[in-house]
Amino acid sequence: QVQLVESGGGLVQAGGSLRLSCAASGSIFSINLMGWYRQAPGKQRELVATISRSGSTDYTDSVQGRFTIARDKNTISLQMSSLRPEDTAVYYCNAVLWGTAYWGQGTQVTVSS
Repeated sequence: QVQLVESGGGLVQAGGSLRLSCAASGSIFSINLMGWYRQAPGKQRELVATISRSGSTDYTDSVQGRFTIARDKNTISLQMSSLRPEDTAVYYCNAVLWGTAYWGQGTQVTVSS
C-alpha cells in the first residue's frame, strides 16, 4: 500500500505561482506512475500531470508550459506558474501501484482574478 500526504496550495492572485508537494510512504519502490489531478466545484476530477518512474512527464493541454511536475525519491512536486482563475480546484496527488490507484487527501488552490 501507499500513503500520500500533500502540502502547499493556498490563495494566490492570477499570474502568480504556487508549489505543491506530495510525499509518498509505504511500498514506494513499486510505484509505477505518480501524478496530480484536480477537481473544481461541480466538475469531474481531471488529470493535470503525470510522471513515470523513468521520469517521463505528461501534461493536460491547459497547463502545458505553465506547470512542471518533478519527482525526487518518494516525493513529487507540481510547480504552478502563470496561474489563472480557472486553475482553482482541489488538487490531489495520485500514485498507481500494481494497477491500484491511491489518493492524497487533496489541497485547495484558489486563484483570484
